[in-house]
Amino acid sequence: MILEGKTSIITGSSRGIGRAVALEFAREGSDVVVVGVSAVEAAHEVADKVRAMGKRAMVVMTDVTDKQQVETLVDITLKEFGKIDILVNNAGDVNMSLASFSRTTSEEWDIMLNSHIKGTVNCIQAVLNHMMERNSGKIINVVSLAGLIASPRMSAYGAAKGAIVSLTRTLAYELARYRINVNAIAPQAMTKAMDVMKSNQKLWDVIEKRYLLGMPSPEDIAPAYAFLASDKANYITGQILNVDGGSHIA
Repeated sequence: MILEGKTSIITGSSRGIGRAVALEFAREGSDVVVVGVSAVEAAHEVADKVRAMGKRAMVVMTDVTDKQQVETLVDITLKEFGKIDILVNNAGDVNMSLASFSRTTSEEWDIMLNSHIKGTVNCIQAVLNHMMERNSGKIINVVSLAGLIASPRMSAYGAAKGAIVSLTRTLAYELARYRINVNAIAPQAMTKAMDVMKSNQKLWDVIEKRYLLGMPSPEDIAPAYAFLASDKANYITGQILNVDGGSHIA
């Protein structure tokens, strides 16, 4: 098990990709802090499954856009588990409208920038002193193909994810001397977020053809997160890993 003895905080882990990552981390030996914002029952179900695998689990419902709540999350984790080895910044609102830039509202810009950029920054800042003191840590941010290539009708979401791409590389440079690895994954998987795309049949027909290996499930892509979180990835930092069935090259 490549994460034996580790403690992981995984935001947005009550459902979808985050849920699959939490369960994969437990299978690989990590204790897990399950973080959700509203789906309390779903979060506890994930924690129960982690415990059933013989690992410790805790649920801390947290709005990652609220800095105080995030600091409380970290304090509770340290009190309960004594350390934080891994942070996965998976939380972020995906309920976007497929609108052109000119029709994207200020409210939607606020939602996308806050939930993705501010949430990621809050979580990293909260764990950073602890990881720096230990000279050890793995931070995995979650980006998107929309933040790497031109993505018409997804300007706010793409801009938010593009900012996290830049943040990932900058932090990898700054934190290397503390032996903290900072990487990002650009995942594609059949989740609730895809419902927005599927609602537009013409758009979905184009998107679906891009998946050269087929559309992955959350469980298909979770092992990539475990690898980057493990000691096997000690010399990998500042990288953006596409785990998307080949859609980024189609």
